[in-house]
Amino acid sequence: MPQRSENIEKICILGGGTAGWMTAAALSHKLKGLPIRIELVESDEIGTVGVGEATLPLIRNFNEALNIDEATFMRETEATFKLGIEFCNWGRSGDRYIHPFGDYGRPIDGLPFYQAWLRLRQLGDTSRLDEYAYSIIAAEHARFQRPSADHTAIDGGFGYAYQFDSSRYAQFLRRYAEARGVIRTEGKVAETQCDSESGFVRSLTLGNGKTAAADLFIDCSGFRGVLIEQALKTGYDDWSHWLPCNRAIAVPCESRGVFAPLTRATAREAGWQWRIPLQHRVGNGHVYCSSFISDDEATTQLLENLESPALAAPRQLFFTTGRRRKFWNRNVVAIGLSAGFLEPLESTSIHLIQEGITELLQLFPDKSFSTLDADEYNARMGLAFERVRDFLLLHYVANQREQGDLWLHFQNLKLPDSLDEKIKAWMTRGHIIAYQFGTFLPPSWLAVFLGQNLVPRGYDPRVRKIDDDQLRTEARRLRDAVQAAVERTPEHADFIRQVGAGSGSAPIMAGMI
Repeated sequence: MPQRSENIEKICILGGGTAGWMTAAALSHKLKGLPIRIELVESDEIGTVGVGEATLPLIRNFNEALNIDEATFMRETEATFKLGIEFCNWGRSGDRYIHPFGDYGRPIDGLPFYQAWLRLRQLGDTSRLDEYAYSIIAAEHARFQRPSADHTAIDGGFGYAYQFDSSRYAQFLRRYAEARGVIRTEGKVAETQCDSESGFVRSLTLGNGKTAAADLFIDCSGFRGVLIEQALKTGYDDWSHWLPCNRAIAVPCESRGVFAPLTRATAREAGWQWRIPLQHRVGNGHVYCSSFISDDEATTQLLENLESPALAAPRQLFFTTGRRRKFWNRNVVAIGLSAGFLEPLESTSIHLIQEGITELLQLFPDKSFSTLDADEYNARMGLAFERVRDFLLLHYVANQREQGDLWLHFQNLKLPDSLDEKIKAWMTRGHIIAYQFGTFLPPSWLAVFLGQNLVPRGYDPRVRKIDDDQLRTEARRLRDAVQAAVERTPEHADFIRQVGAGSGSAPIMAGMI
């Protein structure tokens, strides 16, 4: 008799949408050449959430790893470039700041520039820290270009992401995955068959009578968690006591042709409103807590703050912030909304999908499904979710708003120890605790700390070794260099056309990827 293979021979992905087709595309590319069949089961009757349109810079790594041409991808998804996220009214009403995908200034005498800026501030300097960040000033002027190849140049040390139509991205990746052998099966799950001894999922029976069997199942079924929760009863850690917003209203509106390379988040009475400019429309939404505002009031507030006529009826979404207690349970790995959900304040939803795929590839199992691999995966993804949670929570607790029960709630909230420690280290002398693993680097934390008026009592004492006049001279030189670089930068919309990424700039050819 032939010896039974211990290698994974069949993968079944349950659910399409962004999570499912990102997973299918990545696995079909990275596992190419191995005798592994990949099947994706989804139903046209089941809608996808499909509102996650803003991303973080690491999405470029995902596309590049799949050899996807940037201009083709942008044309297919009506994408715009993104240099950061603009926050309005988060510290106090009327405040505004940008979280950039890049650092501020350049190190002086081996110290981060912001430490020198804190010293200059005490000396009476009134410049904004933003004036030393190329990506912020470029975004404020609606300009964009790719980073200079010289990373030491003032316009070379920043990152960028995209704002795109997520439903078109899923369709784009579906074509990519199917061209690489992924089989799509239409149908809804009627029953899940699990092994009576191991508890492993063995097969899915669909409502149309078809059966999907596999060695490894990847649950991309959204909030329902058909496999990870309904079948395996994994459990869910509810984080509503830290992140109580539990609903959203989403609606697109007409584009007026201003492709600002920014996502905007504007604080409202009981939550916040997003604005995401694409080439063909603007995505809008209102994230809120139903304990502090009714659905009708939230919808009215969103519609009254649109910049142009709505293109569709508002769509209601319900969610509970938190994470699955295990992301990998037995032979099921949850990716996307089935793994957990943290509100879209910092565009992390698609990024956490990407993290889940990357970690799965690094710890890809065989049929023995080592508990060591599963434990490591769960530890890594747990850290990813928790550190994103802390970063999102910082935006809420660092508010000085005088009205709104939601905001007053956060001013009296007991914080997770991990975030409390980080805030205390910052307020003492401007020290940012850096993580070895984490989505957001120190410049991101710096943007929110200072943007929301958390100014530390002191600064790194080594700054005092630098002559005050030298500090002023270097700061002025940096400001001038940023301004000059921005003046040389093309308008964002012009750059999209120049590189052939505009939806009308060239024929769309799926075969180019």
